[in-house]
Amino acid sequence: MLILTLKEDNKILIGDKITVMVVEIRGNQIRLGIEAPAGLLVLREKLAGKAKA
Repeated sequence: MLILTLKEDNKILIGDKITVMVVEIRGNQIRLGIEAPAGLLVLREKLAGKAKA
């Protein structure tokens, strides 16, 4: 597992086509923006099991 410390507006690149950006940090919550190809399903882990059913 890779663990990073980022500030607002910092980005992580995953391959050539996926970008994760720290949009906002508010207290103990972070807002992330994810740019990915339209055909790629992006889900929270909690919802992933429901999507497979």
